[in-house]
Amino acid sequence: MGAEAEVMVPVQHTIMSCCSDLDVKSPETTILQFVPSVRSGSFSDTGPRRFMEDEHIRIDDLSAHLGSLMRFPKPSAFYGVFDGHGGPEAAAYVGKNVLRLFFKDTNFPQTSEVDDAFLEGVESSLRKGFLLADLALADACNVSSSTGTTALTALVLGRLLMVANAGDCRAVLCRKGEAIDMSHDHRPSYAAERKRVEELGGFIDDGYLNGILSVTRALGDWDMKLPSGSASPLIAEPEFRQIVLTEDDEFLIIGCDGIWDVMSSQQAVSIVRRGLRRHDDPEQCAKDLVTEALRLNTFDNLTVVIVCFTSPDHPEVSPMRQRTLRSCSFSAEALYALQSWLDNNGSR
Repeated sequence: MGAEAEVMVPVQHTIMSCCSDLDVKSPETTILQFVPSVRSGSFSDTGPRRFMEDEHIRIDDLSAHLGSLMRFPKPSAFYGVFDGHGGPEAAAYVGKNVLRLFFKDTNFPQTSEVDDAFLEGVESSLRKGFLLADLALADACNVSSSTGTTALTALVLGRLLMVANAGDCRAVLCRKGEAIDMSHDHRPSYAAERKRVEELGGFIDDGYLNGILSVTRALGDWDMKLPSGSASPLIAEPEFRQIVLTEDDEFLIIGCDGIWDVMSSQQAVSIVRRGLRRHDDPEQCAKDLVTEALRLNTFDNLTVVIVCFTSPDHPEVSPMRQRTLRSCSFSAEALYALQSWLDNNGSR
């Protein structure tokens, strides 16, 4: 696990919906009255490990970050979590070079409007970015072939949210308080991944790919991959999901597996939602999630990015700050005595 920076997202070729109730209509068929208000916060901790192997990036204004020559729908934002293993070098390399790898070297498409052709271009470019990052790790002289990193990125373009994942980081959307997974954990226990691995000649031993790695997709780890161009059980190809954001979509949590090892997606959403309604601070919410994972005895590094799309409608007020109105009742005798006192004082 590694450091922190500011940036963004990838994708695979077939668009998949998260679940049946997600809006995955083409943006050009959707009435564009809702505009997300994007802001974010993050927090990371080494946890019980001896050193940090995570890297995370967040860019709330991608257009401003890349310069005026790049045209994107507004708002435009990019986030990512890279969970390294075998050392911090792979995650650090990807985090440092993410803008070049995912945007500049891929000829990322540009437009001020989101339509089907633009989505296809984004999808292709981001997928290419994942694969370029994987190849770059093979050639980087300061990155060992035995080190690698998982990668999860999220891209916001107007109302479009696109999540790409290779590994076991996870993105979770909060929709009206309900947790909706925006990614699959690419672990050997995931049936579809196990089938793919075995069809390509790999095997699962005690929950590990080829008895070594706890994930089935990652960037780097070239000592476990076949030469470039050959099919390998361990791949860098991302899976991706996209939705059109609505007023019901409150925030997105991106976290490394150290979070999800000890809490469910719904538990995490409930913690963050409660925090935002109290103080509206995504950075504090990220810290709260990390603190809770540590309390639950996670055994890994911890990184969380919280991306808010709206402000809470009904912030909660602390009971200590609430003004309490109390009603009092008086007997007839007490009322008579009070009235007499007021009359006497009023006549003076």
